[in-house]
Amino acid sequence: MQKVNYQLLLDKELEVLASEGRVPTLMLHSCCAPCSSYTLEYLSKYFKITVFYYNPNISPREEFDRRVAEQRRFISQLPVENPVKLIVADYVPEEFYEAIKGLEDIPEGGERCFACYRLRLERTASLAHQLGFEYFTTTLSISPYKNSQKLNEIASELSGIYKVKALPTDLKKREGYKRSVELSKQYGLYRQDYCGCVFSQRERDKRAEKHA
Repeated sequence: MQKVNYQLLLDKELEVLASEGRVPTLMLHSCCAPCSSYTLEYLSKYFKITVFYYNPNISPREEFDRRVAEQRRFISQLPVENPVKLIVADYVPEEFYEAIKGLEDIPEGGERCFACYRLRLERTASLAHQLGFEYFTTTLSISPYKNSQKLNEIASELSGIYKVKALPTDLKKREGYKRSVELSKQYGLYRQDYCGCVFSQRERDKRAEKHA
C-alpha cells in the first residue's frame, strides 16, 4: 500500500482555513512537552488549541508528574498567536494495561503500540466531541519512532465515530523533529529517553546493557 503524505494534506487544510479567515478549535493530545514544542509553535498560528495530556501508559507516576510539570511550564512560556490551554487527565494506568492486554510481549513499534495510540486518540476525540471542538490530533507523529500512517488511519476512523475532524499530521516532516530538539534546548525541557511505558523502559535498559 502506498504511503499517504499527511503533511501535504495538512498544507491543504491550512490553506482552506487561511482562505476562510477563521481560527477553529483543536484538541491536541500531547505525550510530553518536547513533542508539543514544535507542534504548538506551528499549529497555534492556525488554531485555538487545548492541549490534552492523557497518558495512562506512562510509568512510573513520578515520570507522569514530571512530564505534566514540563508541559505546563512550556505552555506558560511559549509565545503564541492564538490561545493555548491545558487539560490534564487523571493518572489511571489500569486503562493502559486493559487496552494492551494480550499484547504485552509484542515488540516495540507493533500492535501493542497501535493499541496505545488508539486508547489515547479515542479519549482525545471523545473529549473534543463533548466540548464541541472542530478538530483533534496528536503530537505523536513528530517522533521518528512513531508510525504516522497508523496514527492517521486510527484518527480518521475515530473521526467518523465522534463526528470531529481528524487533522492530518506528520509533524516530523520538514525538520519538525529537529526543530523540537532545538526548542527543547532553548526552553531547557526535560527530554526522556524512553516512550513512557514499562515495556519501552525495559527495551531501553536492554539496549543500555548491550552497550555497557
